[in-house]
Amino acid sequence: MAHTALTEAVYYILLSLIEPMHGYGIMQNVEELSNGRVKLAAGTLYGAINTLLEKGWIVALPGEKNSRKKQYQITEEGKEMLRAELLRLKELMENGNRILEEEQNEKNHS
Repeated sequence: MAHTALTEAVYYILLSLIEPMHGYGIMQNVEELSNGRVKLAAGTLYGAINTLLEKGWIVALPGEKNSRKKQYQITEEGKEMLRAELLRLKELMENGNRILEEEQNEKNHS
């Protein structure tokens, strides 16, 4: 299965939805997980949620009748995408560390 890189926002949304959560909770959790670096505007969040629902990476959980708050949760396919992204990021880090270490060793031996 071909895998494209996840945006940081989508990565954190999927990670947040390991536990069922509503939109505002996702926004707060993403900001907390990213140490304040990633702040999702409502439009960005709900656009991403709609895309993730279409892809089958998350599902909307049945809600209480009178509640407007919808909760979402990651699917197995969504978890697979997270795992694939972690492998991709690990490869990026390993290659970056290896090349920078080689470059540093060359400088030290010059």
